[in-house]
Amino acid sequence: MSEPPVLSVRDLEVEFPTRRGVLKALDRISFEIARGEILGVVGESGAGKSLTGAAIIGLLEPPGRISGGEVRLHGERIDHLPREAMRHIRGKRIGMIFQDPLTSLNPLYRVSEQLVETIRTHTALNAPQARERALALLAEVGIPAPEQRLDAYPHEFSGGMRQRVVIALALAAEPELVIADEPTTALDVSVQAQIIALLKKVCRQHRAAVMLITHDMGVIAETADRVAVMYAGRIAEIGPVRDVVSRPRHPYAQGLMGAIPTLATDAHRLAQIPGAMPRLNAIPPGCAFNPRCALAFDRCREARPEPRRVEASDVACHLYDQAQAEATP
Repeated sequence: MSEPPVLSVRDLEVEFPTRRGVLKALDRISFEIARGEILGVVGESGAGKSLTGAAIIGLLEPPGRISGGEVRLHGERIDHLPREAMRHIRGKRIGMIFQDPLTSLNPLYRVSEQLVETIRTHTALNAPQARERALALLAEVGIPAPEQRLDAYPHEFSGGMRQRVVIALALAAEPELVIADEPTTALDVSVQAQIIALLKKVCRQHRAAVMLITHDMGVIAETADRVAVMYAGRIAEIGPVRDVVSRPRHPYAQGLMGAIPTLATDAHRLAQIPGAMPRLNAIPPGCAFNPRCALAFDRCREARPEPRRVEASDVACHLYDQAQAEATP
């Protein structure tokens, strides 16, 4: 019997009521993450990546609200919990790593105080034991001389070292799920590589499920086991990272991968996707990508495509409905 997923998201919908009507920002998002697995979530700005993470951890900015679907953590539904219950889950069972470490660290408190408080809040350890655990975590995430650095303030660390402290903070209570939202964007390239390697190592060691949100396909290819490509609040394609990177099926995923420079090609210009992501109040009927898609046909403009299994991936594209219909005698 296979182990149930750590995180299960089913038909998740998020909407924002406005004076001009209700805007749907996430439209029936579904995916799972297994224990020890890293799921990359990628797409252009405005695709709904960070919003998906915020909805899962109960940090939607008002008036945003979950209007449909469900989120389950180890089979337990968490999307409708009271704020206080969700706050306890956020600290203990779900760890968070954000783009800017300074949003996660209080500049007025020493790193030791923040780590020890988090550990004591979510475990049964006393103060000396919590401090020992904090030291061990700093050593694990690669902070040199942790005994000397533990009582420093956040501003005394470099950007990369601050992000290591945030990873230690996220892992402090041994969470089942870690949501990392653009964890390397604010760092230079050499530090990015170190943080990616660290994230992979600690998540494998702790056997945590990881949702890695980024717009950087290089980070996804290097880090993730599977990848979900998002467009206009929907998942266009989800599958093993090697398949999606090397043989994308959805026209939008093909466009994203085609825009990545490689040493193997001698192209003078990178491919680009014409047009721009639609605004929430102007998402077209049918497939949201159809105005930008060179392969769109009438059905794409009329009916929303449902995910269809194509080899190892699930692809929401009418091209595969059509292909299957033509192949059926």
